[in-house]
Amino acid sequence: MTDNVPAIEGLMRTSAVIPVLVIDDAATARPLAEALVAGGLRVLEVTLRTPAALDAIREMKQVPGAIVGAGTVVSTEQFEAVMEAGAEFIVSPGLTERLARPIIDSDVPFLPGVATAGDIMRGLDLGLTHFKFFPAETSGGLKALKALAAPFHQCRFCPTGGITEASAPDWLGFAPVLCVGGSWVTPAGASMAEVEAKARAAAGLR
Repeated sequence: MTDNVPAIEGLMRTSAVIPVLVIDDAATARPLAEALVAGGLRVLEVTLRTPAALDAIREMKQVPGAIVGAGTVVSTEQFEAVMEAGAEFIVSPGLTERLARPIIDSDVPFLPGVATAGDIMRGLDLGLTHFKFFPAETSGGLKALKALAAPFHQCRFCPTGGITEASAPDWLGFAPVLCVGGSWVTPAGASMAEVEAKARAAAGLR
């Protein structure tokens, strides 16, 4: 379990923003990853919200420099599927022991979602100290995270959910926040040149 901590922290410190990606067509995955990596965002979260997600992970892993993980993992069956697809880290919207145990035992970097003190305490019981604060804005925003982080000084966070290009610097200015997750880097209809430009701006936020 302890080996998992530096691994996930290293990923969280790689860049200021982890793009949260919903891929509808796996054919777009590789050029999208190339644009994001060229812009300085190497850690890419492919959410399991579409049938194309597993193929998208496989495609993105072919891009030099890309570190590709799976998000919205909510079951052990999904965990097994994304590991077969080559996911290099796992993000979940919540935290249950049933899901967490096999991920922790596998030593793959794991970022489970938390929104309450009870969630964090459950994570600490499992040996985890790095969490996704989700959904960040509707869970009380930065004010709520500051209140939660105070009694859990050993924990570090990646807020995700409602984070924007405008609000990201405020979140990143809070020391326990190592990075933020966001979808603004890949807006619908954007060209790959536009994605690269947005990625470069996001990478420069820290």
